[in-house]
Amino acid sequence: MKRYERARPQWARIAALLPGKAGDPGRRGVDNRLFVNGCLWVLRSGAHWRDLPERYGKWKTVHRRFSRWCHAGVWERVFAVLTADHDNQYLMLDSTIVRAHQQAASGKGGPRIRRWGVPEGGLTTKIHMLADALGRPLRLIVTAGQVGDVTQAEALLKGWSGAAVLADKAYDSNALRETIAVMRAEAVIPSNRSRKATIPHDAEAYRHRNRIERCFNRLKHFRRFATRYDRRTIHFNGFALLAAAMIWLG
Repeated sequence: MKRYERARPQWARIAALLPGKAGDPGRRGVDNRLFVNGCLWVLRSGAHWRDLPERYGKWKTVHRRFSRWCHAGVWERVFAVLTADHDNQYLMLDSTIVRAHQQAASGKGGPRIRRWGVPEGGLTTKIHMLADALGRPLRLIVTAGQVGDVTQAEALLKGWSGAAVLADKAYDSNALRETIAVMRAEAVIPSNRSRKATIPHDAEAYRHRNRIERCFNRLKHFRRFATRYDRRTIHFNGFALLAAAMIWLG
């Protein structure tokens, strides 16, 4: 097994979720494992597609297929199946800023396909995440870097349930607290300093929130997650979902 590749037991968990099985329309995916390992090599190394080792095939062919799977929602489906076995004692919210590499700013397409902010520090993208009690990703949303954390909270929580929702002060808003109350969950969110009357929170439960921060640290071991090299948001999102799926595979 080469570096960055998945072991056979890990591959067995996702093989049946990929296109090309018997009965699927189109060509058979006899080389699915080789293809996914090629995508993982690019994801983990952060290298340009042109530098893809020859053992994975022609880089243009692999890149084109990766793009097709992004548009077809393959990575979303794989991730959704893996997250079905989640621990919903706690749901945790957080976000991280990803700096865009200069190559992500090149080429045609304009802002329609880029989705980043331009603060003083340069081009940035923000990844908003919902995680379970064990610190495993449940949902990812990619926005421009200047988008506020709390603006994506309701979309992250939609369809999920848990005993409590853990988040930092950036998520302290009356609207979000009402959303969490409708979920019949406890809001474990420290009060922002601007709030006149402090709302108490479970400090012991809040200590578990570091698990989502550790999850982001693990995800940033994948260099294409830690730095945005992709001009198209759909490709960057595909890599983010693939990285998150690898967290679930262990």
